[in-house]
Amino acid sequence: MSKRVAIVEDEPAIRENYADALRKYGYEVSAYASRQEAFDALKVRLPDLAIIDIGLGDEMDGGFTLCRDLRSLSATLPIMFLTARDSDFDTVSGLRMGADDYLTKDISLPHLLARIAALFRRTEAMRVTTDAEDILERGHLTLDLKRMVATWSGMPVALTLTEFWMLHALAKFPGHVKDRDQLMSEAKVVVDDSTITSHIKRIRRKFIAVDPSFNCIDTVYGMGYRWNMSDVST
Repeated sequence: MSKRVAIVEDEPAIRENYADALRKYGYEVSAYASRQEAFDALKVRLPDLAIIDIGLGDEMDGGFTLCRDLRSLSATLPIMFLTARDSDFDTVSGLRMGADDYLTKDISLPHLLARIAALFRRTEAMRVTTDAEDILERGHLTLDLKRMVATWSGMPVALTLTEFWMLHALAKFPGHVKDRDQLMSEAKVVVDDSTITSHIKRIRRKFIAVDPSFNCIDTVYGMGYRWNMSDVST
């Protein structure tokens, strides 16, 4: 079955160009011109991937709002920003809203298709696990790999696909320092250092919201990150 991709872009020519290219690549594409039109359709049936521009018509930050609303419907829906806005502020804002990737419109079509395929590979990889690997427990942390659910002391922690994958990479080998290249490799994502840092900060904030004493992700300066052994029960 072909993957369903939703494109939310207010410029008709750009919207149709992307839609046509993705259809030729074998995807089932739905295209929307506005935030409200997209949300009304997508809340009825979520796609397999949402590609969103930030500025939508009169809404300068409509894409951010849509991302937040979609993320409230699903913690694991892959979301990608594709926008002309290339500032660090917008990139970090997009990731903080819960996006899995942030690309600018100067990206080549082959590169865009490769990034989309990579997001889908990560989704599939999370679903294909052996029974013995379905549950990972590290002290108060439990990761259900089949359902892609994280809990802390039994309380759910809503992680995006990227966040879940990065957390799994750290918790699977407690005490081992993972540098940014290793995290990108194990999370099957290609981003810059600041984006990795943003994801780690988001993960920490979400766990602290559940347990203010959470301190199990250490920053090893100049090296990377590790899962703190103090919370690992053997």
